[in-house]
Amino acid sequence: MNRRLTALIGIAALVALAGCAGFAGTATPTGGDDAQLERSIEVTATGEAASAPDRATLRVAVTATGGDAEAVRDELAAGEADLRAALTDWGLDEEAIRTERYDVREAYETRDDPNRTRYEGVHQYAIELGDVDAVGEVVDVAIDAGADQVQRIRFGLSEERERELREEAITAAMANADDDAAVLANASDLEVVGVYDVSTAQSGSTPFVAERYAAAGGDAGGASTSVQTGDVTVRVSVNVVYEAVPA
Repeated sequence: MNRRLTALIGIAALVALAGCAGFAGTATPTGGDDAQLERSIEVTATGEAASAPDRATLRVAVTATGGDAEAVRDELAAGEADLRAALTDWGLDEEAIRTERYDVREAYETRDDPNRTRYEGVHQYAIELGDVDAVGEVVDVAIDAGADQVQRIRFGLSEERERELREEAITAAMANADDDAAVLANASDLEVVGVYDVSTAQSGSTPFVAERYAAAGGDAGGASTSVQTGDVTVRVSVNVVYEAVPA
C-alpha cells in the first residue's frame, strides 16, 4: 500500500515580549498552575497523511413508475427482494445492505392534470464493502439484479486505519509547528526552550468519491465495471505555545 506524508502549514503566530508595547500573549499551563510565561511563541500548524482506501460505500437505487402508488410500491418491493438476494448470494451480509431513502409520490408533470396520474418511486441503498477491489464486481451484481442507478461510490478508511493516519498527521503537524516556531524565534531574537501548551484545533478526513466509472457492456466477456480510486487524506491542525527566552 503506497502512502505519502505531506504537510500543509497554516500559521498564526504571536510573539509576546513582557514589558514591551505591541504584541502580548499568555497561555494557561495544563497542570492548572497560575504562572504565566514572560515570553511565548504561539503557532498553529497543519499536517496531513494519505493512504489508499480500505473501505467503500456504494449508493444504488431501484426505481419504479406506475398508475397508482400501490403498483409502484409492489414493484419496489420485488426489486428489493431481487437485489438483496443477488448481493447476499455474492457474499455480502444482510447488515452490509441498508436503506438510505424510500420515496413514492405522484409525478410532478401529472399533478395538475386530472386526466393523467403517474406515480414514481425510488428505493436507495447503501452497500458497505471491506474489499475495495471488489467494487466494480458488486456494481455489476447490483445492476444485473435490477438496480437502475449507481449514484455514488465513496472510498474511505476503516476506524483502525484512520486512527493510524491521524497519528501520522499529528506528528507532521507538530514537526511543522516546531519549524515555524524556530523561524519566528530567530526573527524576534528569541530562543525556544520548550513546549508550554499544545492542543489539536481541527481534524478530519477527506474520502475519495468516484465521479467516473466505466460500466461493462453486454459483450464485455465477463469483465467487470472499472472504478477509478484514489487516496484518502486525513488532516489535523495543532495549536502550540512555546516558551521562549532572549537569544
